Amino acid sequence: GGSCSTVISGEDTAVAKNPIRKVVTMLQNMQKKVEEEGEKEKELYDKFMCFCKTGGGELSASISAAEAKVPAVGSEIEAAEGKLAQTKEDLKSAQTDRVAAKEAMAEATAIREKEAAAFAAEKGEADTNIGALKKAVAALERGMAGGFLQTPSAQVLLRLVQSRQDMVDMDRQEVVAFLSGSSAEGYAPSSGEITGILKEIQANMETALAESTAAEESAVKSYEEMMSAKAKEVEALGASIETKTTQIGELGVNIVQMKADLSDTQAALLADQKYL
Repeated sequence: GGSCSTVISGEDTAVAKNPIRKVVTMLQNMQKKVEEEGEKEKELYDKFMCFCKTGGGELSASISAAEAKVPAVGSEIEAAEGKLAQTKEDLKSAQTDRVAAKEAMAEATAIREKEAAAFAAEKGEADTNIGALKKAVAALERGMAGGFLQTPSAQVLLRLVQSRQDMVDMDRQEVVAFLSGSSAEGYAPSSGEITGILKEIQANMETALAESTAAEESAVKSYEEMMSAKAKEVEALGASIETKTTQIGELGVNIVQMKADLSDTQAALLADQKYL
């Protein structure tokens, strides 16, 4: 600052008188400057060497870690892609199975409705015929056959007897004659025989109806059990489809992230290797 210039201006006369002193002073200043710069350079050099030793070690460690990580992440990606492919196959299979289960339920329901309608028709006809037989037997047993022959039940019974395949022809002829009223004058002696024939037909029809009813009840039970099992299957498959769909989404995201990680690691490894 100011004091330095004062000192120099104070020595002006001496320096002017001795040019060698001026040169010496200049050289001394230069030496001092070189020494200061040298010290700074040495400090920088030392710092650089220190970095090379520690940084180089860190870089080598970083390269080793990356070289180990690249194949590991590659294996993880491969495993995840394998799992993704398998999960997609499982999802497809579950979707196919659910469609099949629903189709089986629809088919079983259609068959059951058809069977139920057939049974209802069969039972309706059987009930009508059995009802007519009971009325005829009751009328015959009370000696009121003439009154019964005037009722619609007599016509029902006539059609039944004419169409039945399991009757002896003689029995059929006697019952038809009775129902037609053609034996009205002389039916009384054979009324017991006709009653017996009608009771036998009734018993056979009641047995057949009981068997059909039991078969229908069994079919209803089987259908309900099957529908219950299929409903559970559809529900389980639905849950499986939901889970697998979520898994596929998560695996997809993980694979993308792992591939990005692998790409970053490979790029960093290449840069480190170049630097080293």
